[in-house]
Amino acid sequence: MQAKKRYFILLSAGSCLALLFYFGGLQFRASRSHSRREEHSGRNGLHHPSPDHFWPRFPDALRPFVPWDQLENEDSNVHTSPRQKRDANSSIYKGKKCRMESCFDFTLCKKNGFKVYVYPQQKGEKIAESYQNILAAIEGSRFYTSDPSQACLFVLSLDTLDRDQLSPQYVHNLKSKVQSLHLWNNGRNHLIFNLYSGTWPDYTEDVGFDIGQAMLAKASISTENFRPNFDVSIPLFSKDHPRTGGERGFLKFNTIPPLRKYMLVFKGKRYLTGIGSDTRNALYHVHNGEDVVLLTTCKHGKDWQKHKDSRCDRDNTEYEKYDYREMLHNATFCLVPRGRRLGSFRFLEALQAACVPVMLSNGWELPFSEVINWNQAAVIGDERLLLQIPSTIRSIHQDKILALRQQTQFLWEAYFSSVEKIVLTTLEIIQDRIFKHISRNSLIWNKHPGGLFVLPQYSSYLGDFPYYYANLGLKPPSKFTAVIHAVTPLVSQSQPVLKLLVAAAKSQYCAQIIVLWNCDKPLPAKHRWPATAVPVIVIEGESKVMSSRFLPYDNIVTDAVLSLDEDTVLSTTEVDFAFTVWQSFPERIVGYPARSHFWDNSKERWGYTSKWTNDYSMVLTGAAIYHKYYHYLYTHYLPASLKNMVDQLANCEDILMNFLVSAVTKLPPIKVTQKKQYKETMMGQTSRASRWADPDHFAQRQSCMNTFASWFGSMPLIHSQMRLDPVLFKDQVSILRKKYRDIERL
Repeated sequence: MQAKKRYFILLSAGSCLALLFYFGGLQFRASRSHSRREEHSGRNGLHHPSPDHFWPRFPDALRPFVPWDQLENEDSNVHTSPRQKRDANSSIYKGKKCRMESCFDFTLCKKNGFKVYVYPQQKGEKIAESYQNILAAIEGSRFYTSDPSQACLFVLSLDTLDRDQLSPQYVHNLKSKVQSLHLWNNGRNHLIFNLYSGTWPDYTEDVGFDIGQAMLAKASISTENFRPNFDVSIPLFSKDHPRTGGERGFLKFNTIPPLRKYMLVFKGKRYLTGIGSDTRNALYHVHNGEDVVLLTTCKHGKDWQKHKDSRCDRDNTEYEKYDYREMLHNATFCLVPRGRRLGSFRFLEALQAACVPVMLSNGWELPFSEVINWNQAAVIGDERLLLQIPSTIRSIHQDKILALRQQTQFLWEAYFSSVEKIVLTTLEIIQDRIFKHISRNSLIWNKHPGGLFVLPQYSSYLGDFPYYYANLGLKPPSKFTAVIHAVTPLVSQSQPVLKLLVAAAKSQYCAQIIVLWNCDKPLPAKHRWPATAVPVIVIEGESKVMSSRFLPYDNIVTDAVLSLDEDTVLSTTEVDFAFTVWQSFPERIVGYPARSHFWDNSKERWGYTSKWTNDYSMVLTGAAIYHKYYHYLYTHYLPASLKNMVDQLANCEDILMNFLVSAVTKLPPIKVTQKKQYKETMMGQTSRASRWADPDHFAQRQSCMNTFASWFGSMPLIHSQMRLDPVLFKDQVSILRKKYRDIERL
């Protein structure tokens, strides 16, 4: 029996080998005859294509170099999968391998720094309001240049925000329009903004034209198509999103415990069919109508009744019972499920409302994920584990909830509250990629005041900024530089400026004194200045304008600056006390003369008042201490238009500095012990050079308030009723027990 099996196996193997040699021989002979026919036709100058190609025509072993982004249609792609072939036909994938090193020309940025050029608007081209806001934000920034030869980055004036072919905002023939731009250069060093791409029913991420080597600043972009360190993921925002400023977050008090009426809420559309329908269709499984309220409606679109299911009527009834705003403001967590696209308006709404976002959008590259640590402000869920969401968020400790909520407010106000902040954050991220040696680290981006106000060109060391002393375990500076702004000639040894100089020099905390000579008269001789224990440096202002007092002079060697007007009257004791207070609040302005702002309902504008009331919102820089970094911010962050206004009026520079510091810190300045004779001294000035003697001085300051508020997009000044006095100030105890006893005698 075994012998028969062996014979059978041998016979079968032999038959197979015979067949293999037979058919292989036929193919070999056919290919040889085919090659001979080709050789023969080649000799006669003729070519007869053969219908049968038994063997593939392999390319040469060594091929000439071709850039990778030009290989989509080459023979080397014959082994690509159907999905890759489909993707290759979509323009968004043609530069999928692009990175800064391969698709960005760094040499354009070396000469003039990071400058951004916006193409001039073409005649007849309509631009949606949202895209106009984006272009206006760029043109109003410190990065903008109108000269393309100085540009490092280029932005189209053609509206690329809405690439849904069914949208009325869709721009037709965009491909040919882009290709006709003489600076396009296959998209190299270009940035394209996009909020909507693809259309019904699949809503792909194709923007509808070949972006070449351009970067995308795109909403709802997937991790699959996102090119790390090249593209920028931006949030989806509505057409009503403020261009500048924006409202502050809704968290007014840090209530403990941080729980609200609802644990988890959502209210939005439900899609019965198509992409994005699965997650929202399943929300009813989690809804309990008590602390977990997840509401959907299928009542949207023209033919929703044709597709409605058995739950539609019941869902619609439940949907109408709840007010969305009331839910938003009274919820601890807000569900942010994907819609037709990965992004959702619910994301920004939750951030502003201090409602911790619970993300349910698998594959979404979260906005500004390159720099923002979203684990500090959101809960990242999984659509496949929807039923586990309630138990997961209930297990989060109250301390963690409070930290998450506080971080939502910081991120909202720092990067998302306006179109301008979204655009500037995008540009700052790209700038950090270009100049890596001075790029911001994660701490700067994820901690107050944020990356937009911490300019790395000032310093790469965090200890040089006033916001990170506690994080680094550093003590505030122990010395200050007094900067005295002089605008009147020195004609007498009894002038207030000389008395002020002596009083400041006697302070135990004074390192040096700088006199900024902005007077039209020549500099006084050295012997005219009093002898002091600290160096006195006299700088003659080149332009002699008001903004020059806030230039970042290299002569200022300390972090703390005591800013003084020449007619200020201060004692050494007052200087010492103000500086010790500032050491506890190094990020704020600390000083003596206080002013306030108010809203004038009759004129519908902001007003300025110098009345002595129980609150204030400004401390004038005629007698104030602050960090010298604000000199750099004033010079390099604020637009030239505001500084030119200050210089033309020779007024309002102190108001503008208060606007800037309050915008950065989100805090009011700090006033120290009342100094009543300050007002009397200032009002008593009879010098023609004194600003206080100018009858138009007050009216100009009213106008400045509104111009500054318009540029900032809102009113950054914050009222305060806090005044810091020395311990035992005015107490009925022995004067010998008081450290700053001279203050009470003034």
